[in-house]
Amino acid sequence: MQKVEYGAGAIPVRKWMRDQLVKLELKMTLNFRRLTVTAGLAAVLGMAIFAWNPSGQSAVAATDYKQLQKFSQVMEMIRRAYVEEVSDEKIIEGALSGMLSNLDPHSTYLDKEMYGQMKVETKGEFGGLGIEISSAEGGIRVISPIEDTPAFRAGIKAGDLIIKIDNLIARDMTLMESVNLMRGKPGTSVKLTIFREGEAAPLEFTVVRDVIHVQSVKSDFLAPGYAYLRITQFQERTSELMVEQANDLAKRAENQLLGAVLDLRSNPGGLLNQAVEVSDLFLDKGGIVSTKSRSGNNMSFKAKKGDVLNGLPLIVLINNGSASASEIVAGALQDNHRAVLVGTPSFGKGSVQTIMPLSDGSAMKLTTALYFTPSGRSIQATGIEPDIFVEPELVTKTAEKKLPTVLERDLKGHIENGGAHKDKAEIAKGEPSEAMRDRLVQDVPLQRALDLLKGLHALRSAG
Repeated sequence: MQKVEYGAGAIPVRKWMRDQLVKLELKMTLNFRRLTVTAGLAAVLGMAIFAWNPSGQSAVAATDYKQLQKFSQVMEMIRRAYVEEVSDEKIIEGALSGMLSNLDPHSTYLDKEMYGQMKVETKGEFGGLGIEISSAEGGIRVISPIEDTPAFRAGIKAGDLIIKIDNLIARDMTLMESVNLMRGKPGTSVKLTIFREGEAAPLEFTVVRDVIHVQSVKSDFLAPGYAYLRITQFQERTSELMVEQANDLAKRAENQLLGAVLDLRSNPGGLLNQAVEVSDLFLDKGGIVSTKSRSGNNMSFKAKKGDVLNGLPLIVLINNGSASASEIVAGALQDNHRAVLVGTPSFGKGSVQTIMPLSDGSAMKLTTALYFTPSGRSIQATGIEPDIFVEPELVTKTAEKKLPTVLERDLKGHIENGGAHKDKAEIAKGEPSEAMRDRLVQDVPLQRALDLLKGLHALRSAG
């Protein structure tokens, strides 16, 4: 049998030809698989674009297939030339993340872990620092710290720009990368370098991670008869808890409530349906919110009869950390002339995000609509303006000595009052807690809200 030189030794021609055919077939199979993956991905993207095309035009008109071809080429070049081997899954997930984060600060890709964590957060318990964030030029913007969390206690404020997480530059990160860095095992710490407007140099905060237990609704008395209701975040049971606590305060006041303050300051938002239900609790009629989307899936919500406060005066506190669902509630109560808004302009997040689960357990959060207050206002990037502007101030007690006040009853020989008149404050029931008394001394917007509430009650009583 004829032999041919091949490699280091001599083998029969038939065996050599068979080996070559096997190698050629293997190479073609691998190339075909790669081509199939990229072509399949391009086809899926094309079908997805066609499915989401609201105008009904053909897929060819809706997108440029040359761009999909470019995507396939880049993906193949990464496989062949990147310094390390990269899985198709990692490449595609990176592409999805970039695709969504490039749209707006609130659209994002959620891998399986992040999607699972997000579902836990809406139930009110999760691990981390306790801040709501968004993408921003130059770093990561703090929308609001959540009350009673490590970030809140450390002094992180709404509007702060995180420029470094530990020693990593935040402007080079995606939103999800920054979230992953800030989350971690409870008890461990992370260092945040923050730029704050008005400060001459960046500030550094070392925050110890913890399991975050968010108490969605809190309540107290500001003074006898005057209720305080606080929503820290809109979660699955927020409206239900609001009813429970409002009824509890009314019971403690022996059904003699005189008015209430609803505190939405530094509330980063949450579930849209809960914002609608909370608004409805204080309204007998009128619109609450409407949404408008490019796909035509518009919604409109109106109030049903039934006011948990039975029309009592209501003050709503907002600030620059009040965002999204908080702004829906504030806007609905303001437009329906149901409440007076006190504080500073809100954050201005007037967009609606829809969570869309994917088949592999991941999901995408996509901005799908803008919402409008009952009067037709869009507060996107403008915020809700308060009716009465009150800048937060830090008030401290002083040991200043004052001259004693002299009244008629202090004068020698004054005539006694023979009537049986009782002061209104003695009639009202419900005492504020010690913590609330301490807070009122320092919280200027809350002081002004209580003063205004008392004034509205006085006018109501006089009428």
